Amino acid sequence: MKKSQISSALSDFFFEYETPRQVLVRNRRVGVVCRLIQLGVLVYIIGWVFIYEKGYQSTDIAVSSVFTKMKGVGYTNVNGVERVWDVSDYVFPPQGDSSFVVMTNYIITEGQQMGTCPELKDKHNCKSDADCEGGRFKRTGHGEMTGVCVNTTNTCEVLAWCPVEDDRIIPSPPLLMSAENYTLFIKNSVTFPIFGVTRSNLVEGIDADYINKCLYHPEDAPLCPIFRLGDIVKLSGFNFETIAQEGGTIGIVIDWTCNFDVAVKHCKPKYNFHGLYGNPSDTGQTRPSLGYNFRYAKHYLENSVQKRTLLKVFGIRFDIIVQSLARKFDIIPTLTAIGSGVGIFGVATVVCDLVLLYLLPKREFYKNMKFKYTDTPIQDPDSEAGSMETEVSKK
Repeated sequence: MKKSQISSALSDFFFEYETPRQVLVRNRRVGVVCRLIQLGVLVYIIGWVFIYEKGYQSTDIAVSSVFTKMKGVGYTNVNGVERVWDVSDYVFPPQGDSSFVVMTNYIITEGQQMGTCPELKDKHNCKSDADCEGGRFKRTGHGEMTGVCVNTTNTCEVLAWCPVEDDRIIPSPPLLMSAENYTLFIKNSVTFPIFGVTRSNLVEGIDADYINKCLYHPEDAPLCPIFRLGDIVKLSGFNFETIAQEGGTIGIVIDWTCNFDVAVKHCKPKYNFHGLYGNPSDTGQTRPSLGYNFRYAKHYLENSVQKRTLLKVFGIRFDIIVQSLARKFDIIPTLTAIGSGVGIFGVATVVCDLVLLYLLPKREFYKNMKFKYTDTPIQDPDSEAGSMETEVSKK
């Protein structure tokens, strides 16, 4: 008996097909709601998923490498002292990194040597030695206090590199305004490992002859890898003299957005420029920290005495940022997008069923048409004679 029941169940499972019962409802309002929902889903699938989001393509992000080289010579004449500044003097660091600083202004303190000297005014003023506690440091000071108040300056004496740096007045106009005409060469290569494609910003047509005479322009020469610093600052929205006086930071974004469903030669970079420290319209009152600067020292021996030349450098920091996204047709995301779209079509059925069964005046009639009620005989387990009961169930 059990064997025949199992055999019958397996036969029903493998050789029968069940389909949901469907009811054709002639109702204009419900029909219009259904078609509008289906139309919205269709527009979403075609317009957003396939056309805008390109759901039929797989994506990849590039592995990138950037090399830079600066060219240009600057000249200054400060208090009759003439200097010529070349790349090794005004670029930090000098290795050609993707982030570097070009000096545009500076404060120089020459001939410093270790010793004792008075602090600058307003750094640590004093009236007597009691105001200068020996052995202590002040965060904004230049050295360790010796406990002596210097009467000629009314400031505390410190053990430091003397004379101490006086950076209260920033040169204006910037001493190295010539930096506006320096040029920057950028060499960038990207590899999309999933698609096995490697590209360089020296694309087809960018050869040595072209590089020697071209200069980047967003419309006339958008692929030239040589950039004038003044143009970079202008395209980022800033004024060169303003940013050169106290320094700042500019981001150079190399955008590789490529579609490999077409020829690889069409995959070309686009350059964008952005000020990274605030907006061009910000003023000294609205910006929390003005400019960009740092200090570095050149040490030397003079008559067996160690001395140094200290420079407070104001400059423009350039950060080269590579962003990339490559796409190519792939059957798997295509089928996934289609499958999810077909599933969303079920929303129309759910909404229309809710309207039919709970909102329309003839909802009881539609319920009777949609659902079939049957009397299912079941055996009462408590009855020895196996008496039958009747249960109403929905299908």
